Amino acid sequence: MNFTLECEREDDGRWLAEVPQLPGVLAYGASQAEAMARAEVLALRVLADRLEHGEAQPTDIRISLTAA
Repeated sequence: MNFTLECEREDDGRWLAEVPQLPGVLAYGASQAEAMARAEVLALRVLADRLEHGEAQPTDIRISLTAA
């Protein structure tokens, strides 16, 4: 599984990071690094929850960090 972490700055100055392959995995932060860290944590929690509930099979996970 490959996941891309995308990040962009909103008009109001906040940063928004998301993992497009995991619907709903997006997070805001005051800085790019903060938003990306929050989104990465959320993505890992979603994946752990899916594994825990048998909704996904264990697999290699690769996360690439790209800034938009």
